[in-house]
Amino acid sequence: MEKFEVHILGCGSALPTTRHYPTSQVVNLRDKLFMIDCGEGTQVQFRRSKLKFSRLNHIFISHLHGDHCFGLPGLISTFGMLGRTAELYIHAHKDIERYLNPILDYFCEYLPYKVTIVPFECKKPEVVYEDRSLVVTTIPMDHRIPCCGFLFEEKSGPNHIIRDMVDFYKVPIYQMNRIKNGEDFITPEGDVIPNSRLTKPATPSRRYAYCSDTIFNEKIVEQIKHVDLLFHEATFTHNELPRARETYHTTARQAAQIALASNVKRLLIGHFSARYEDDSVFLNEASPIFPNCLLAKEGLCVDV
Repeated sequence: MEKFEVHILGCGSALPTTRHYPTSQVVNLRDKLFMIDCGEGTQVQFRRSKLKFSRLNHIFISHLHGDHCFGLPGLISTFGMLGRTAELYIHAHKDIERYLNPILDYFCEYLPYKVTIVPFECKKPEVVYEDRSLVVTTIPMDHRIPCCGFLFEEKSGPNHIIRDMVDFYKVPIYQMNRIKNGEDFITPEGDVIPNSRLTKPATPSRRYAYCSDTIFNEKIVEQIKHVDLLFHEATFTHNELPRARETYHTTARQAAQIALASNVKRLLIGHFSARYEDDSVFLNEASPIFPNCLLAKEGLCVDV
């Protein structure tokens, strides 16, 4: 099966600690890298992950709070010092231009590569990236400022050829792609060989949903149903529910409730508040509701 991984570079929230870095992740799909959020220290964590800078061409920023985007200027500058020439695309709410353009004008005037901002709105789901193997769609969040999560959906591949059967029916090589794509085979004598006899269904496509900062929001359930892996913020435990509501964040219990309602396969929780010394309190709260749950931590790599 082709590689589809999520690397955790940072899983803390706004206040820096010695235990966690601010939010950042890298999705590795078939050795193409996609970064989600870029808090302070992201480039250091990127190096520690042993991932290749050259394979990163798209960065998705969920919202413009500092713990999700303050790492961008340093990362962009480092790419320039490394002699990058490939264009870098930054997908974010349109207000990122007010933040990033003055920095680029002042510090990065002579970059050897182009930085292209691809703006989006956060009011409804929107396809923000697509290639031959992947579609990325925004997931509207409910936070204090415009905020989106992201749904990474692997595209379905062609059917798998059953070698013994295509050899038995002497299917010409030039027709193999048609057979993979679902066509029946017609023999020289005019007999129709159904495609189901010649192929097996393609490997099911995989889906990863990243749900960034948000108050408890059941509206997202329909869009993320049945995903293979759900990351959902869990800034507080449930005894801090009033604080969670005040700051438009979610508790670990609520994240588990979203996972349960969405019938996802696995839940990954993170964005932990600095007030907690022991992250196990989040897992202890979420796992009775949704047992297939794990804690984000720096350096963790999860297969989707």
